[in-house]
Amino acid sequence: METDIGFDMLGEIIEIRNNIVILKKNENTLQNIVNLFVKIVDKDKIYIGEIVSYSKEIIEIKLSGEIINNNFIYGVSQKPSFDAVVTLLEEESLNILFGGNKYSPSTSLYLGKSALYKDYPIYVNINNLFANHLVVLGNTGSGKSCGMARVMQNLFYKQDAKAINSTFFIIDAYGEYKNAFSMIDYVNKEFCFKSYTTDLNANEEIIQIPLWLLSLDDICLLLEVNNKNQIPIVEKALKIINIFSRAEESVIKYKNSIIAKSLLDIFINGKTPAQIRDQIFSVLTRYNTKDLNLDSPIVQPGYTRPLKQCLMIDTTGKIRDTELVVKYLQSFVLEEMNLSLPDGSFIYTLKDLLYAFDFALIDEGVLNDDKVYSLANELRVRLASLIDSGNYKFFDFDKHFTKDDFYHMLTHNTNNNQKAQVINLNLNAVDDRFAKIIAKIYSKFLFDYAKSSSERGKNPVHIVLEEAHRYVQNDRDTEILGYNIFERIAKEGRKYAVLINLISQRPSELSQTVLSQCSNFLVFKISHPADIEYIKAMIPYVDDEMIEKIKNLQTGNCLTFGNAFLIPTITKIDLATPTPSSNSCDVSSCWF
Repeated sequence: METDIGFDMLGEIIEIRNNIVILKKNENTLQNIVNLFVKIVDKDKIYIGEIVSYSKEIIEIKLSGEIINNNFIYGVSQKPSFDAVVTLLEEESLNILFGGNKYSPSTSLYLGKSALYKDYPIYVNINNLFANHLVVLGNTGSGKSCGMARVMQNLFYKQDAKAINSTFFIIDAYGEYKNAFSMIDYVNKEFCFKSYTTDLNANEEIIQIPLWLLSLDDICLLLEVNNKNQIPIVEKALKIINIFSRAEESVIKYKNSIIAKSLLDIFINGKTPAQIRDQIFSVLTRYNTKDLNLDSPIVQPGYTRPLKQCLMIDTTGKIRDTELVVKYLQSFVLEEMNLSLPDGSFIYTLKDLLYAFDFALIDEGVLNDDKVYSLANELRVRLASLIDSGNYKFFDFDKHFTKDDFYHMLTHNTNNNQKAQVINLNLNAVDDRFAKIIAKIYSKFLFDYAKSSSERGKNPVHIVLEEAHRYVQNDRDTEILGYNIFERIAKEGRKYAVLINLISQRPSELSQTVLSQCSNFLVFKISHPADIEYIKAMIPYVDDEMIEKIKNLQTGNCLTFGNAFLIPTITKIDLATPTPSSNSCDVSSCWF
C-alpha cells in the first residue's frame, strides 16, 4: 500500500527539550503534516515521534518510543543526538505501528483504518484487546455504539478464524443491538445470537431471574437495601424460607416458636398492661397457626379458657393471667433450630419470600422497635410492590433448575441447543431503577459462576454495558454490602476471564474505581467540560494534546490507546453492517 507522503529529511534538529525534538524545517517540507508520525534514525537507534506543532520555520516532534528488532517499544531510554535524521514514517514502520507485521488469523483483529494515512488498516492483538477491560466513550451521535458493534462484527466476520467459543452478554439499555447481531448465523452457521427482553408483550423470550439461585447479596440488591441494619432481616427471611421447605410439622413448630418469642418480648418491653394486651392481639390477628392463635385453649385444672380471655385486664389494671400466658408461650419456644441460607436445591417465589419476611420481622423483634421496624418495613413494602407489579413475571417459574442449567439456558439456543456467541439482554421496557438491578444481578451471576468453575479462566465472558453510566456508578453498594459488583469484576474479573466493556456518553458519572482498572480505550468525540476533565484526571494515558484530538474528532473516528495499541492512534471505525438501532431521528422526513 502506498501513500502520497514523501520521505525526505524534514529538517535539522536544533533543540531537544524534555520529550520534544525541535527541527528547523527544510524549505521543501510538505504542508499539513501535524499529527503524522516521524522516524528518527540515530546511528543504531530508531525513534518514533509524532508531529505536534508546525510553523513556517519550526517543527515540534513529541517522542513516542523506539523500534527495536522490528518491535515498537513505547517510551525512550535516551534522547536522539543532533545528528539524527528525521523523516516521515514509511510503510514498513507504519506496518509495525499498526500491527500489520504480526498479523495472524487467530491472534489478530482488524480494528479499522487510519484517519491520517489514507485508510491504512489497523490491527490489534486479540488477547491485548479482549483480555482486558475496555471503555468506549463519546458524545451522543459520535459513533460509539456503532463503533463497538463494528468491532464485535469484525470478530465474527473474520473468514480465516472463527471465534466459536466467544461469549458476549450485552446489557442493552434501549434494545439497539439486536439489529446488529441477529443475522450473524448468515456469516457462519456455527454462530448464534440469542435475545432476551423485558417487554412482556414481545414475541421473544423474556429475561428471567430465578430467586432460588440468588445469594443474600442479590436479594439485598433486589430489595434496594440502603442500611446495614436491614441485612439481618433479609438474611433471617432467607433462612426461614429454608426451614419452611421442610416437612409441615417442622414448619409449624418453627412458626409457633417465632410467634411465641415475639409475644414473650412484648411482655418485657416495659409497656402498660393495656398496650401489651393490644399488641399481642395485633400480632396474633396477623400471625397465627392452628396451634397458636387467640382462640388457643389454655387448660388448667377445673377449667379451659381461650388465650384471648387470659389477656383480660382485672380491676387492679393488670393482666389477670400473666404467669399462665407466659408459661403457655414458653412451651412453644424451641431452644435450637439449625438455620442456614437456601442452597438453590428447591424453588421458591416472591410470595414465599414475602411470607418468610413477615415471620422474620417478628422473629427479629422489630415489632417492638419503631426505628428498626421502619427500616424493615421499607423492604417489605418494596417486596410487596414488586409482587403487585408486572415485573413479578420475571421471577415466575414452573420448574426447578440448577446454576449450571440456568447458564446453559442463557447461552444456548432453545430450539437446537446451539451455543450462542452473543446474548442480548434488552432492558428497554423497565425503568432505570429496575434495569440497574437486573444489570447487577446478571453481572454478579456471571462473575460468581466463573469463579466457581473448575476450569478457571477457560471460558471467557464479556459483559458489554451500553449506557454504562446508568449502572456502573459511585453508589453505596460498597458501604452497604462491602463491595460493588462492577468494581469487583474490574479488579478481579481478569483472573476468572470475566471482562467488562463499558459504553458511555458520560464518563464523569462512571465509577472511578472501575474506570481506573480499564486498560483499553476507544474515545470518540467528547466536548462536555466535566467529562473532559474527568478523563484527564482518571486515565493515565491522556495528556493535553490527546484531549484536543478528542474534542475535534469527526463522527465515526476515535482515539484508540491502551494495552492493545502500540501508540495512540486516530482510527476510523468502519460503519457497522448492519448497524445498531441507534440512529438519530430524521426530523425532516417525519415532518414532510
